[in-house]
Amino acid sequence: MADELYDTGMEIRRKVLGDEHVDRSLRNANDFDSPMQNLTTSYCWGMVWGSEGLDHKSRSIANLAMLSVLGRQHELRVHTAGARRNGCTWEEIQEVLLQVAIYGGVPAAIDAFRTARAVYDEETEASGQ
Repeated sequence: MADELYDTGMEIRRKVLGDEHVDRSLRNANDFDSPMQNLTTSYCWGMVWGSEGLDHKSRSIANLAMLSVLGRQHELRVHTAGARRNGCTWEEIQEVLLQVAIYGGVPAAIDAFRTARAVYDEETEASGQ
């Protein structure tokens, strides 16, 4: 069961976050923090993201809101790029962050917009627009 959850989690994690990010995270893990990599891969990505209760786009939208309110800018950056891979448009991401302003606070939304803007700028630059 544990290996199955890990394998499912790794597949979903790579799909959402991209091979480059996942490979870097695994490469940077050591004896101390590798148990956390295993836990998040198996349970966060395998069990929760692998559940059929919500599609991945919906999960991304929920993550954007929660990470914004929690002020977890590093994870928000990673999950903004993941939301784009899961089919979220920039307009949808804007709407989520505006919702954060109303229910989570304007300062949290301002920080979230800054973080998402960095991903937007990178994406725009990479596409040559």
